[in-house]
Amino acid sequence: MASPIVTGLLAYGMSGRVFHAPFLSTNPQFKMKAVVERNQKKMAEHYPDIVSYNSVDEILADSEIELIIVNTPNFTHFDFAKQALNAGKHVLIEKPAAGNVAEIQELFDVARSVGKKVFCYQNRRWDSDFMSLKAVIDSGRLGKLTEVTLRYDRYKPQLNPKPFKETKDTPINGIVYELGPHLIDQAIYLFGKPLSFEKLTTIQRELSEVPDYVNYRLTYPAGLVVYLTSGLLIPDQLPAFVAHGSIGSYSKYRCDVQEEQLNRGMLPTDEAYGVEPAGMEGKLVTVGVDGEKSIEFMPSLRGEYFKLFYAVYHAIRENALYPITEEQMAWQMEMLEA
Repeated sequence: MASPIVTGLLAYGMSGRVFHAPFLSTNPQFKMKAVVERNQKKMAEHYPDIVSYNSVDEILADSEIELIIVNTPNFTHFDFAKQALNAGKHVLIEKPAAGNVAEIQELFDVARSVGKKVFCYQNRRWDSDFMSLKAVIDSGRLGKLTEVTLRYDRYKPQLNPKPFKETKDTPINGIVYELGPHLIDQAIYLFGKPLSFEKLTTIQRELSEVPDYVNYRLTYPAGLVVYLTSGLLIPDQLPAFVAHGSIGSYSKYRCDVQEEQLNRGMLPTDEAYGVEPAGMEGKLVTVGVDGEKSIEFMPSLRGEYFKLFYAVYHAIRENALYPITEEQMAWQMEMLEA
């Protein structure tokens, strides 16, 4: 096997602790070497061998590090990713990878000019519930698709305690850029670029300055319509995945357990990792040739965030195609900034 990819994190907040460190530390294809911690030095409590730098400049000056994970606040992603590329590092960027089409295009152009790669962290492609939806659609059991709905419902009436997330003066903010990238990427992964789309945003929470509700309507060939919705004032969540076709319907609540498991310390190597609880099965209703309906309850596939890191490794070491492509990210940015 080729040597592990020496990797550095730009932060050890919730994202670094939950979505990155557990995978880097358990995957022999990576060597998690360093982190940037400007104030409290917390990462060494869980990873004693970690090198903790005080600044981005310091970690980028570490010649051993090949890959930088940009997991800082949204409005810093573009600048830090560009800085890392110019320092000769590959970059894996948390969503949103940039603020608009021009920025994401510039990052890919800079990467080509310096001979490095840009990876966008769209882990929700490997959610157990979403993969189960995709498997049902791919099976053809729904027939010709007519309508698909993807939702990200939350009930968070209180404003975020981090002020930069709740001010209109901070760019790349609000639910469009927080949860929109997940929904848009899943739609693009399933169906590609829409023929057209419409976008609605609004502010619903008291004293909020940034959009906290978003709805997209995407149109595709053959009459398929796809709805993407996310809001922060939804007390009773609806099924997150609903697909209707000419001979079947499928619905499923959002129930991927990976984030919750990782947050309480479970490692992705645990045999229970990514396995949804009983009772959360998706409902498949199909119509037979006799017109009679039948109902099946279908368990989810296992959640697999670790596959994103496999993809990063093979793209760097073997020049394999990374599944989240430059073209797909340009489509996403077009829809985010619309």
